[in-house]
Amino acid sequence: MPKTAIIQTRIDPKVKSEAQKILNKLNLSMSEAISLFLTQVSLKKGIPFELKIPNKITEETLLKSEKGEELHEVSDPEKLIEELDE
Repeated sequence: MPKTAIIQTRIDPKVKSEAQKILNKLNLSMSEAISLFLTQVSLKKGIPFELKIPNKITEETLLKSEKGEELHEVSDPEKLIEELDE
């Protein structure tokens, strides 16, 4: 099927730049990535991933982690497993 439809959209330049870096590593063009997304929307009859609004605790935790606040660090994965088992 020939690709003849054109889509134009405005997006935050920082979002575009960050996405482009990732797509380059995946060897995908921006156009191919958008086409993949829209194909999945069509196949799944909706957004191909879960969209939801976080609850208050999750939202606060995410904001804190983005600021580097109240982070828990362990020296290695084994130590983390030990702590989770407690």
